[in-house]
Amino acid sequence: MTVLRWTAAGLLLASLAAGTIGDVPRGHPRLMLGGYRVLAADFHVHSFPLSWATLAPWDTAMEAQRQGLDAIAIVGHNHVCGTTGILACPGALAGGPLILTGEEIVSAHYHLLAIGIDSTIDWRQSAASAIEEIHRQGGVAIAAHPLAQYWPAYGAQARRALDGAEVVHPIAYENGGFAAQLRQFYNSAPLTAIGDSDYHGLGPIGLCRTYVFTKDETQQGILDALRHGRTVVYDRAGRPYGDAALIRLAAADGRLPEGAPHAGFLSLFSRIAGVLGLIAVACGADHRFLWSALRAGGQTTQTDRLPHSQ
Repeated sequence: MTVLRWTAAGLLLASLAAGTIGDVPRGHPRLMLGGYRVLAADFHVHSFPLSWATLAPWDTAMEAQRQGLDAIAIVGHNHVCGTTGILACPGALAGGPLILTGEEIVSAHYHLLAIGIDSTIDWRQSAASAIEEIHRQGGVAIAAHPLAQYWPAYGAQARRALDGAEVVHPIAYENGGFAAQLRQFYNSAPLTAIGDSDYHGLGPIGLCRTYVFTKDETQQGILDALRHGRTVVYDRAGRPYGDAALIRLAAADGRLPEGAPHAGFLSLFSRIAGVLGLIAVACGADHRFLWSALRAGGQTTQTDRLPHSQ
C-alpha cells in the first residue's frame, strides 16, 4: 500500500511539473486582413458546474486568453446560466477574450449551438423549430459535431435555416470516418465553416478554432460575420474551409496559423502521468475499501458464530 501511494504521488507531481514547464502561452498578435479584424474564436466551450466541465467560467476565460483566443462562447447544456454567471463578474474578464452568450441545445436527435441568445431554448422540439427560436432571439444557429446519426433531424427546412456547421472538431482527429461525415454535412448546404474544440476542461481550449473576419469587435460584429460566412477554418492537415476569397487572402498574407497545434512531449507526458497517477490513487482507495470490508466482514462472521445469550 505504501509503495502504491508513493507511486501515485510521484506520478501526480511529475504530471504537474511537466505540465507547468511545457505550458507556454500561445502568442496571437493583432491581425488585420482586407480591412477586417481577424479574431480567433471557439464557439463550443463548456464550464463548471452546470455543463460537465472542470473549470469555472472565469478560469475558462483566463485559459482561453492563454491559448490566444479573442472570443469564446460558453454554452451550457440546455441552459444559458454558464454565460450569464461570468458576465455578472466583469472585473474577472479585464483584458480577456470577448465572451458570447450561448447554449448547446442537446436533444436525442441533434446537438445545436445557439450563439448570441438571451434566454434558454427548449430542447424538446425539432431542429427547425429550435433554429427559428434562435433567430427570433437574434442569435446564430450552428450544427454541433453533425455526425451521420444526427442528419435525419436536419431536414430541408432546417438545413436552409442553419447558419453554420462544425466542419472541424476534435472527433475528426480521432476517426477518419467522422471527419468525412463532418465534411459531407458541411458541403450539403451553404453553411458558414466553424471549427470548435467542444472544450470541457480537458485538452487545450481552441484546439479547433474559427478565424472570424469582422469589422466590429463585439458580439454583434461576430454574429454578423457568422451570418455572412466570413470565416476561415483549418483542419490539422492545414486543409482550409470557409469563404474562398478570405482563404486566398489569408494564404497570400501567410500570417494566419494553419492547422491545429500539436502537443509537445512535456504536454503528452503530463497527461499520461496524470492519468496513471489518478489510476494509482483509485487503486489505492479500492484496496483500502476492500481491506476494511474484509475486516468488517470477518468481525461480523465471528460475532455471528457466538452463542446467543439466554
